[in-house]
Amino acid sequence: MTKLRLTILQLYPDEMNIYGDWGNTLTLIKRAEWHGFEVQHIDYNPGDDFPSDVDIIIGGGGQDSGQLKVRDDLQKIAPKLQQLAASGTPMLMICGMYQLFGRFFKTSTGEILEGIEIFNAETHAGPERMIGNVIIESKKFGDIVGYENHSGQTFIDHGSTPLGRVVRGAGNNGKDESEGLIENNVIGTYLHGSLLPKNPQIADFLIEQAVLKKYGEFTPKIVDDHFAEKAREIAKKRPR
Repeated sequence: MTKLRLTILQLYPDEMNIYGDWGNTLTLIKRAEWHGFEVQHIDYNPGDDFPSDVDIIIGGGGQDSGQLKVRDDLQKIAPKLQQLAASGTPMLMICGMYQLFGRFFKTSTGEILEGIEIFNAETHAGPERMIGNVIIESKKFGDIVGYENHSGQTFIDHGSTPLGRVVRGAGNNGKDESEGLIENNVIGTYLHGSLLPKNPQIADFLIEQAVLKKYGEFTPKIVDDHFAEKAREIAKKRPR
C-alpha cells in the first residue's frame, strides 16, 4: 500500500536556524512517519523557487544579521505565505521568523525590518536580553516548556490570541504575561529548546492540521512519548 505523503518546508535553514531549531523539523519528520506518512523535506533558501505543494512550513530563529539576509526574499514570497496561512496551512515560526511574520521589527539602531503581516504584532528591540527556561500555560496545548533568548519585545494586537500565558519566564515582552501567538494554524513563539521534542502535542497538532487539509481525515497512531514526558519533567525543574 502506498503511504500518503506530507511535504515539510524549512525556511532559510542557513540564516534562521539557531539554538537547536532544526530539531523542530526533525521531530515533525519522525512523528509524521510514526503516524504512517511518507515525508518529503525541502529546504527553502533565498532565491529558490517556492515549491507548489507544501503541507507544513517551519522557520527558526536567528540573529539580526540573519534577518537582514532573508528579509528581501521573505517579502518576495510573502503573497504565497499569506495565501497558505489564510487557507489553513500549519506553520511554526520561532523567534526571528516569528518577528518577521508580524508587521515589523525595529532594531536597536532604529532600522525597520518590514514583516509580512501574517501576525497582528510588532517587535521593538529592548534594552536587555530575556534569557532562560520558560513554562507557559496554553488553553490549546496545556503546559508548554522551552527556552528563550531574545531582546526583541513583541506586542500582539488586542484581540489576537497568544500561544499561552507565562508561568515562568519573560514571554513576548516581559510585561503582559503573554507568550507567542496563534493565528489560524500558524504558531509564532520565542521558545527554542528545540520546542517540539519536548512538546509533541504541538507537533501532532501541526501534522493533524496538515493531514486534514490535504486528505480530509486523520487517524493518529499511538506514539510512545515517555522520553518527551521525562524531558518535560526535567525542564520544569530547571532554574530560570
